[in-house]
Amino acid sequence: MPSTRPANLVKDELSSVAVGTAHARKAEVAAMLRLAGGLAIIGNKVVIDAELDHLPTAQRLVSAVYHLCGAVPALHAMRNGKRNRDHYLLRVTHAENLARQTGLIDHRGRPTTGMPPWIIRGARDEVEAAWRGAILATGHLSLTGQRQGLTVYSPGPEAALALVGLARRLGVSARRRDDRGRDCIVVRHDQAVSTLLAQIGAPETSTHWTNRRHHRPASQTRTGRSPTFESANSRRAAAAAAESTARVQRAIQILGDAVPDHLKAAAELRQSYPDLTLTELGGRADPPMTKDAVAGRIRRLLALADRTATRAGIPDTSAST
Repeated sequence: MPSTRPANLVKDELSSVAVGTAHARKAEVAAMLRLAGGLAIIGNKVVIDAELDHLPTAQRLVSAVYHLCGAVPALHAMRNGKRNRDHYLLRVTHAENLARQTGLIDHRGRPTTGMPPWIIRGARDEVEAAWRGAILATGHLSLTGQRQGLTVYSPGPEAALALVGLARRLGVSARRRDDRGRDCIVVRHDQAVSTLLAQIGAPETSTHWTNRRHHRPASQTRTGRSPTFESANSRRAAAAAAESTARVQRAIQILGDAVPDHLKAAAELRQSYPDLTLTELGGRADPPMTKDAVAGRIRRLLALADRTATRAGIPDTSAST
């Protein structure tokens, strides 16, 4: 892969993914225009602009728009003085049909916010295509600093929250955050980043990301902490996970068949994957859950088991540690 920056690595690969179904193409275009585009009315005509920082991505969008509605966008290269690199402005005039197809305007011609409902309830390939389009539009991968991980910038909270929900459908934990007044979606955990990239068509970048993350020195970690400090944290986390697993096993013994189904599902995840973090456990749930949801269910399971043990006069879950 020719580029060295992580953001370019993923965009180089995603911009060459073979187009799947027509619905997937439309979902990808809709996400790209929603995140990188803007809609204006000029001379009673709908005009759509999209600003991109990667030439193969801009060329992919030109081709996709043509196949979607027959329009040929104008593409202009411009120099970004602050970052000393080119960016690309794509403009579609007479774009009302494109705007309707991609959900930028509703059936009455009014501008909309968020992602189109047909993507939210769409098939898996449409969800994957929407995330692929989002990363191509405004995504950035970083191995260091406060933005370590994957960050995708959004024009507003509605689109950001929609992408968080779509990530959940792919088994990936993402969060909406505010970055200097801009809405963004962040995927911070290493495994979550790798999983998402592999699913949307960037397996090489996923492997590259995993390998570089595992081999980079401690001075380049997000915290910049020493190996000794990180090892101590890892040991404490492992000890806490082992204690939680032992208490969950004891809770199941105490409650037997009386365990509520939703608490039992969380318990089975904890027992099946004793080394995973709560975030990772949530990603393996069906449907996926947040870290707080997993922690809450385990907490309620232990509390229920402890109350039952107290009434029965038998050792509670703390006796397992």
